[in-house]
Order: sequence, then structure tokens, then C-alpha cells
Amino acid sequence: MTTDDSILTYPFAEPPVYGETLEVAQGVYWLRMPLPMSLKYINLYLLEGDKGWTIVDTGIRGDETRDYWNEIFETSLKGKPVTQIICTHMHPDHTGQAGFLSNRWRAPLLMSYSEYHQARVMTSLMQDDVSWQMTEYFERAGIDPNFLEKMRETRSQFAPEPEDLPLPGSFTRLTDGDQVQVGGHSWEVITGTGHSPEHVCLYNRKLKVLLSGDQVLPVITSNVSVMPTEPFGNPMLGWMHSHEKFRESIPNDTLVLPAHNDPFYGLHERLQQLIDHHEDRMLILEENCVEPQVAIDLLPFLFKRDLEEHSLFMGLGECIAHLHCLMSHSRIERTLVDNRYMYRSIDPTLTERARPGHHEEPDDAPIMV
Repeated sequence: MTTDDSILTYPFAEPPVYGETLEVAQGVYWLRMPLPMSLKYINLYLLEGDKGWTIVDTGIRGDETRDYWNEIFETSLKGKPVTQIICTHMHPDHTGQAGFLSNRWRAPLLMSYSEYHQARVMTSLMQDDVSWQMTEYFERAGIDPNFLEKMRETRSQFAPEPEDLPLPGSFTRLTDGDQVQVGGHSWEVITGTGHSPEHVCLYNRKLKVLLSGDQVLPVITSNVSVMPTEPFGNPMLGWMHSHEKFRESIPNDTLVLPAHNDPFYGLHERLQQLIDHHEDRMLILEENCVEPQVAIDLLPFLFKRDLEEHSLFMGLGECIAHLHCLMSHSRIERTLVDNRYMYRSIDPTLTERARPGHHEEPDDAPIMV
């Protein structure tokens, strides 16, 4: 996605180094942890209360992250304990240290219902054998079943190690509209969907600060995919509706603290960029489905380079998410032919809307976030 950074403002010249924190608003501290992937790092946050700290997102599993957390505990907590842990959503870079942190401080985990249980499902999927449902998902998208053998190897890279503590066995549920109290500040829970089923963001109206997790990022676009676990889902429709919801409920002069890239101002502009980007991707697919197409053959219109293994899995999920959204708007129809889904454009206004050659450049590849 091409981002016009000129309409966004980044107030902090340098990020905190690993093992240190930077205060970005009253009682709100930004820290970073390394990631073993192309993004290199994740932003995490500490909220200071009168009697203790709230951790927002935990970093990925492994010794390196735990070592940095222990360094922060020694130097940055001002003698106060961690009293609660919030995970914005289920993905392992956000939940990977939740078990360690909860055990270390005897602190409860706060998550939305869908995210907590989906995180537990994801852990089991990393270890389960490939099912007939997963095989069918890929076959109907046009992928050779042999691809699943490569996916087995890729999945094993993300499976928990024996020394990693699992997600805590209990949690406190967060729902849209809840208020989380941290010291004298109240943080409103605003949930979004699309990237994950019930993503929690935290908004402080007094401080004008939004902890946005992966729901709103300033430079990259979060992955929005149809997954084999819900092959007929429509996450893109929820993603687009969430952007509208955030734009209506949160002022534009809010400081946005995302999980990746840097904190920024310009929330409404960024939300509009994301809406426009996905509308453009969907129009590209419509233009290239005048004749029926299988999903795998549409990937070159969305991504510049050939995709392999996990990037192919993510790219395919994104493509199908756009197609399902188009189906819900009666702009694409799907037909099962020889055990493959064929997608065809059916909206009579396509001729008027089409603009081939005037789209954003294809993304290099889907980003694992």
C-alpha cells in the first residue's frame, strides 16, 4: 500500500531502545520488543496506576523477550507491581508472554471473549494434523494439495516451545464500551474486527490517546484474511465497518499508539487511506473477474512478487477476504466447478466504475501482522 505520510504527524523523533521505556503521555509509556520476522519489532505499552502497572500486549514467546521484560522490571516500575495484563488480540506477538507475565506477577489477563478463545484454538491448530476442511479450503482456492506439506513445516516454526508458558487458564472479559480503570484514568474499550475477531483498543478521552494495537497502523496494512477455520467468513466487511466506527467515535486530534510503526496523529486521514486502499483492491479484482477466475490466479493483481509458503497462505486469505466482501455487495458471484470456486463479476455498473491502469501499485507481499 502506498502511504502519503505527509498527512500524518509523528511526534517522537526516536523510539525507545529495547529494555527501556519512553513516556508519551501522562502515565503512558512506550516500549519495544524484537520480533523474528520482517517487521523486526512490536510496540508494547505500560500504563501507570497509583498502586501498580497495566501491561498492554506482551511480545512474542522466547528468552529474548523475557530478558527484556526482566530488565524493564528492574529499572522502570518505580517499585510498583504489575497488577493487570491486557492483550489487544490473539496473535502470538501480542499474547506470547502472557503466561509468563501473569505467573510472574500473579496478575489477571484481560481480553475480549473471542480473542481469548481464538488464541487457545490457534495454539492447538499449530499442533494438529491437517484436516479435510483445510485440504478442501486450499483445493477450492486452486492450490495443489502438496502445498499443505510445506505449510506443516511453516506452522511448526510458530508452535510453542516446551519452556514457554501457555496462555493463562482464566481471563477477565473485555467488551465494547467497558471502562478499564488505571489510577485516576479511565480507558474505554473500543472493539474492532477484521484483522482478528474482537480486537480491543483502549481510548482515553481525557488524555486523547488511543492504544490501537493492530487495528490502525500508520504505514503498513494489517492482514485481513479468510481462514480455513472459517472458510465462509467475511472479515473484510467487518474491517471496513470498524474503520467507519472508529472515525465516528474518536476525534482526529487523538495520539494513536499502534503496535507497529511509530505513534502518530492523523487518525481520520489514516482510516480513509485504509478504506480507499481496500476499495481499490476490490475494484481490481472485479476488473479481472469479468471472465470466471480461481482465487490463486488473482494474486498477481494484488502482489508484485511470487508468494511462497506462509506468504502465499496470507496472500490467498487476503484475496478471498476481498472476494467475500464483494459477494456481500452483489458485485461478485461464486460457483463451484470441478471442486474449485470460480469468481465472476456481476455488477452492471462495473463498466462505469472501472479504471484499469489507474490503481495503486500492487503490494510487494502480504505483511505478517
